[in-house]
Order: sequence, then C-alpha cells, then structure tokens
Amino acid sequence: MSKIKIDEADHLTVQDVLHAKLSALDAGATVADAREYFAASTSRRQAFVTDDGRYVGSLLAADLEGDVDPDQLVTEIADHGTTIGPEAPATTGRDLALQTDARRVPVVDAEGKLVGVVAVTGDLQSFCGTADRAR
Repeated sequence: MSKIKIDEADHLTVQDVLHAKLSALDAGATVADAREYFAASTSRRQAFVTDDGRYVGSLLAADLEGDVDPDQLVTEIADHGTTIGPEAPATTGRDLALQTDARRVPVVDAEGKLVGVVAVTGDLQSFCGTADRAR
C-alpha cells in the first residue's frame, strides 16, 4: 500500500497523517547520546526530546557538530520551535514540515505530550509512516 500523498491532504487532519512510531531522547540525554541516536539510522533527520512524554524540544544532527561538549544535556541546546496539534488541518502540518530542513514538525497534544510527527518523504511527495492508512 502506498503512503498518503501530500497533495491529498485536503479534508484530512494532522491525526490522519502523523507518523506515530517514533523514538525520542529523554531530557536527561547528553550530546553524546544524541550523536549516537543520529548515527544509528540515516532516516533520522530530527531528534525529539521529551520529559516524561512531554515535548521539550528538538535537535538536528547539525546542532551537534563542532566543539559541542559531549556531556552537555540536550535540553540545553534543543529548540522548542514550532509544534502542531493533532486536530489541525493536515495541510497546515504539511506546510510547516516543508518549511524546515528536516521536513518534520512535532505533533503535541493539549497536555504537551509528544504524540507523533508530521514528516514528509525525501522526494517531497508523501507523508512518512502513512502507508498503513493510505486512502
């Protein structure tokens, strides 16, 4: 089954297109931990940081380059940035994701919990993680 195409987002919500299978770094993680996280998979374009499930911020691999202290906590350099709620229009999630280098925007519920991510594929044609829900 194919993924939901980004040009098919009209009349859908972020909940319909979010990628819920994601991993996150704990707020106690260090820069060294984050470097290992990115090194473990080439598909990881952004790392999300959570504290007891609540979204704290996110990082790109580029944020960890150079002379960044490997023992520094990721919460000290994570960017809270833009988030979106699951009830928002999928077109808004798509547009926000496409405005970032990572092509991702974290999805956070009303209580601040990270519930997923709107992620656009590298070819800019589909939403990642939506093959099982394609229309």
